[in-house]
Amino acid sequence: MSDKVVTHWKGALQFESDNPSGKLLSMDASSEAGGYNSGLRPKAMMLSSLAGCSGLDVVAILKKMKVPFSDFRIDTYGELTNEDPKYYHKVSVEYHIYGDQLDEKKIEKAVNLSVEKYCGVMEMFRQFAEVKTSIHYHNS
Repeated sequence: MSDKVVTHWKGALQFESDNPSGKLLSMDASSEAGGYNSGLRPKAMMLSSLAGCSGLDVVAILKKMKVPFSDFRIDTYGELTNEDPKYYHKVSVEYHIYGDQLDEKKIEKAVNLSVEKYCGVMEMFRQFAEVKTSIHYHNS
């Protein structure tokens, strides 16, 4: 299976990229770097991809396990190297789950399945970064 993404220059430092779903996203640099700050930053999108990939897994697994929750948030932090080309060498993924009487054992199992088995983006990150994960339970 392969994906194709087409990225088109829109002027200055702005780019627009499609997705196999047909959706478009805009990318740009900060004003300090010569951009207009009008789009997403490419490296930060990598952190979003990591969180999205794992989040999709966790929600699907929790649904199959019939584990109720009221809200779910993933905070992802990346530390860049100091030398060019700068890349994330340390990444922290914090899973925040909210609800009444959360089943912590099942939630931990769902997160671990994503982290260790299903999330391909997580595996890609492990090829170049130290990845740490944590789960935070917010019982109502």
